[in-house]
Amino acid sequence: MFLLLPFDSLIVNLLGISLTVLFTLLLVFIIVPAIFGVSFGIRKLYMKTLLKIFAWATLRMERGAKEKNHQLYKPYTNGIIAKDPTSLEEEIKEIRRSGSSKALDNTPEFELSDIFYFCRKGMETIMDDEVTKRFSAEELESWNLLSRTNYNFQYISLRLTVLWGLGVLIRYCFLLPLRIALAFTGISLLVVGTTVVGYLPNGRFKEFMSKHVHLMCYRICVRALTAIITYHDRENRPRNGGICVANHTSPIDVIILASDGYYAMVGQVHGGLMGVIQRAMVKACPHVWFERSEVKDRHLVAKRLTEHVQDKSKLPILIFPEGTCINNTSVMMFKKGSFEIGATVYPVAIKYDPQFGDAFWNSSKYGMVTYLLRMMTSWAIVCSVWYLPPMTREADEDAVQFANRVKSAIARQGGLVDLLWDGGLKREKVKDTFKEEQQKLYSKMIVGNHEDRSRS
Repeated sequence: MFLLLPFDSLIVNLLGISLTVLFTLLLVFIIVPAIFGVSFGIRKLYMKTLLKIFAWATLRMERGAKEKNHQLYKPYTNGIIAKDPTSLEEEIKEIRRSGSSKALDNTPEFELSDIFYFCRKGMETIMDDEVTKRFSAEELESWNLLSRTNYNFQYISLRLTVLWGLGVLIRYCFLLPLRIALAFTGISLLVVGTTVVGYLPNGRFKEFMSKHVHLMCYRICVRALTAIITYHDRENRPRNGGICVANHTSPIDVIILASDGYYAMVGQVHGGLMGVIQRAMVKACPHVWFERSEVKDRHLVAKRLTEHVQDKSKLPILIFPEGTCINNTSVMMFKKGSFEIGATVYPVAIKYDPQFGDAFWNSSKYGMVTYLLRMMTSWAIVCSVWYLPPMTREADEDAVQFANRVKSAIARQGGLVDLLWDGGLKREKVKDTFKEEQQKLYSKMIVGNHEDRSRS
């Protein structure tokens, strides 16, 4: 029989005591508060401490860069090109006036100088493209001890290097294992809890248990990211029979919202671990999952969503109409599908603070596992959520106009840029219709003026 030496026995005992203490602290300070929705203020104190450290580090780097004549920040392109909100017709008129005595009013024919307008627009787009830069991480102008957020900072001093190294040790050797343990706990409880609730008979008790099991597990998962969330105007939270729409930055948008309310999820059926979670969740709550073959059938999707919102006993549906993740500096075109149903829409604006960690998921660059690893090795995820007043489609409004009105409200509240471009441009080329639209505008300007002149 194998016998432990006294020294080996001491190490085993110390390891056992350490694990017991760690689990007890985890249970008392994180899991139990998550179950009851309370906070001891530890995360906010942690955030304030980080802000002071970041401010000192940035100040020290700026001082060191000045002493060594290093350029600390890259020149920022935004604002270099002044874009006046003028129409195509007005700009071409101005070009013709500056080039000759002719004006558009008395010269409806094509002028060679007109091409300068399109050349300038093309150059402006190449230099300062307002679309593709929404699909890359926002670069910070201050250092948060994460080399991934700003590549301009160079070696300045030994103290800063030691501070950065200490940060790496804390994030990878302490925070990462703790967060993985919390994420495993939250996901395990979600699968087990929803499976057990699924066997309960339908009724108010099952509905009550389902809501609170989901809420508890999402709150544990939020703590696995050290997420510090500020919710505003909670009286406007989505209600049964409605649709909650929000701007989309990351897959964690779901748990950010679901840790403060109850939602029915919409999505495609997956395999693997995600499939296990989906099958367990749908037993406890009527989520709307689609098979891969059904996703492209717009009529079937609309029918399923309509049936769900017409039942006022069912939870509000959570939808991200952009259809892809944007870097939280803007809101791009909303797909009209969820606005054709005729249900009450509850807009929600989500704004992340990139100082502590970039929440944006660049799916064309990082896989889900790599992205989650980056999230769990960030300092924290800090964001604000605004619940906007419910909105309904007006009588003289089509689905596209309604979607744009909701999008504008979200952009305005979150301090985001309101763009009309389709987020699908993240992976696709610009559609020919966009090019044809500019051609039609120019043709209409020339032909229209010519026709007006002929009538007169």
